[in-house]
Amino acid sequence: MSLAGGQRLGRRFGWLWGAYAVSAVGTWLAFDAFPLIAILVLDASPAEVSALAAAGLAVGALVAIPLGPWVEFRPKRPVMVAMDLLRCAALLSVPAAYALGALSFAQLLLVSVVVGAADIAFNAASGAFLKSLLRREQLLVANGRFEATSWTATMLGPPLGGALIGIFGPVTTVIVDAASYLGSALGIGAIGGGEQRPARPEGQRLRRAELLEGWRFLLSHPTLRLLFVNNVLVGGLILATAPLLAVLMLGQLGFTPLQYGLAFAAPCLGGLVGSRLSQPLVARFGGPRVIRVAGTLRAVWPIGLALIVPGPAGLALVIGLQLCLVTCMGVFNPVLATYRLEQTGSERVARTLAAWSVTSNLTKAILIAVWGLLAAATSPRFAIAAAGALLLATPLLLPRQARWRGAVARRGLGEPDRVAG
Repeated sequence: MSLAGGQRLGRRFGWLWGAYAVSAVGTWLAFDAFPLIAILVLDASPAEVSALAAAGLAVGALVAIPLGPWVEFRPKRPVMVAMDLLRCAALLSVPAAYALGALSFAQLLLVSVVVGAADIAFNAASGAFLKSLLRREQLLVANGRFEATSWTATMLGPPLGGALIGIFGPVTTVIVDAASYLGSALGIGAIGGGEQRPARPEGQRLRRAELLEGWRFLLSHPTLRLLFVNNVLVGGLILATAPLLAVLMLGQLGFTPLQYGLAFAAPCLGGLVGSRLSQPLVARFGGPRVIRVAGTLRAVWPIGLALIVPGPAGLALVIGLQLCLVTCMGVFNPVLATYRLEQTGSERVARTLAAWSVTSNLTKAILIAVWGLLAAATSPRFAIAAAGALLLATPLLLPRQARWRGAVARRGLGEPDRVAG
């Protein structure tokens, strides 16, 4: 079939997609599970809960820095299976310790770090494997399907996870999440087919340089450099306001948990719509225009969240703004992911994706901490407005004239730019 979402990508991709779907559902079912466990089981303070969220991202990212080169020069499917099994084992240690009455805050922090580092390694390996598995013209379709699956899991997972916790207890969703990684490992194992072991360059001096190769490539690429900085800042600023919105809506404005959940679950439908539109939009208008327009529009909406008022009108405002934001992200994300894979040589995909994820997670951790301090010194509403104002400036970092020559979907998003190295 020739429809945007109907192109056949083969049995092996089907297993990869299924594995992704299983782990995505498990991850979103367990959304905020560790903060809930810290609060409900360990009586953690707000400062400890914030530290758990920020430190898990930051330390996990730092631990993952040497994983990019490690992943690059190994077959990717065994790495993906190993990271799934590592995450499964780490998560299962939480309900085991809880059952024995030995669960501690330090263990939650350690598991957060292990899972965060394994996430980065898995994503680096999966991106490199996807590039080797599919033809260039199929990448945007595949990334669109991943994006749609992610937004579906985001929409359904947290409400179902909250129900499971309410019925079966605080560690239930952690068990489900661990099981999802086991299911993902089985799905990846079922992909089958051979995979050539990448050749590793000789020389100790070169191996030391491998740690920074992903950053070196991103920063030397005239278009990816701008997209990299833009995307890291946008993601960090949006995430930095998430806990502040919870404080504002649930605390100061009196919204119920159900209303709060609805405000962020319903807009995920926009992610499904956007992900379905990404390929036909690229085919019609070209990758550069889609990146610029969707990337600009996604920065417009968050500042409006500072204007939330109590009652139905405030709830409608949040849902409307989030719907517009998520729709733009649903268009933008698969186009960016596809262009990034197209522009990155197969010999450095894993290191580039790892560098991107490490930087993104570190930035998110820093901005979460900074915006928490800003909200404490001023107010959550002021901090949300400040993040929104900065987001309005991020489109200035988008490439003005990206040199993509193949705009139609059948030729991909464009030919690689010439860059050093």
